[in-house]
Amino acid sequence: MTAFFDSLTIVDAIGSFGALIVVAAYFATQMRMMNSDDLAFPVINLLGSVLIVYSLLQNFNLASMLIEGFWILISLIGIIQHFRLRSAR
Repeated sequence: MTAFFDSLTIVDAIGSFGALIVVAAYFATQMRMMNSDDLAFPVINLLGSVLIVYSLLQNFNLASMLIEGFWILISLIGIIQHFRLRSAR
């Protein structure tokens, strides 16, 4: 196990932190600690996905890049929708 942790790079750490951010946001919505309608939810997801994409640019994986690309797109749509609804009020 020590050899595994010794082989991790800063890029791996950044991508792993991004994954933890995305999972934490999802967990928080499931536990009703965060509302998915709040601006924080898509912003946190966007941040996590960008960090994951950074690591994927170093260690490319097509399937992971596709899912993160969609995750970023959906997060951006959520952010835009939040501000549209806010300005309509």
